Amino acid sequence: MAAETGQTNVVTHPIESLPKQVALTRHILFDFDGPICRLFAGYSAADIAQAQVKWLEVHGRDGLLTEQERFSPDPHGVLGTFAKRYPGSDLVIGLEEHLTQQELLAAKYAYPTPFVDVLIQTWVAVGARMAIVTNNSPRAVADYLGGRGLLSCFTPHIYGRVAQELHHLKPHPETLNRALRAMGAAPASSLMIGDSESDYIAARAVGVRFLGYARNPRKRQELLDAKVRPENILDSLEPLLTAVRAQR
Repeated sequence: MAAETGQTNVVTHPIESLPKQVALTRHILFDFDGPICRLFAGYSAADIAQAQVKWLEVHGRDGLLTEQERFSPDPHGVLGTFAKRYPGSDLVIGLEEHLTQQELLAAKYAYPTPFVDVLIQTWVAVGARMAIVTNNSPRAVADYLGGRGLLSCFTPHIYGRVAQELHHLKPHPETLNRALRAMGAAPASSLMIGDSESDYIAARAVGVRFLGYARNPRKRQELLDAKVRPENILDSLEPLLTAVRAQR
């Protein structure tokens, strides 16, 4: 963020604000795909999106898709489309379960975000409490965290996609509100770590501070376009780990 002192613009570096952020934080809300891992690193999101289309073909429903929807690389796109058109239907419930199975497969090949495992463990060791708030399946999240030895750092606070409540996916703030209520967390002492505009919108809606994780220039620009302040965007979680360690 730029602040004017006389005629000079002073740009705050992200690292400078981290000790204060950490000192204020008792509860952390992590998005899953991005800040914790690259869920689709080994089994691409585009492949899963096409698997959704093939599932609809098998069930004789692919004719309900537009050409744009049929070739979308977003694995949640088809599900979101049908959830709006046919909320609560057997078709939507079946499609959501199919997506969950695809995410469970993807979780086996997911690539961990650098520094995040030790960041989580260190933050919990100094007394922080954590939750996952995600649009992914909570079953896939639990499988991944269990494989990394991190499940105990979050359970029972894993809040993700529910087939009957797809209207509550982020940017809707419901998963964040559920996490805050369950942990007895005040928004002022809470921090969300996410990598998308929808994460930022949801965090703002509940009054929680936000740190954006941008693993590449495209993600950084997405966050900047969403009006996330530059000093609240990290290209690496290593400086955040350093700030947490300094609190010990």
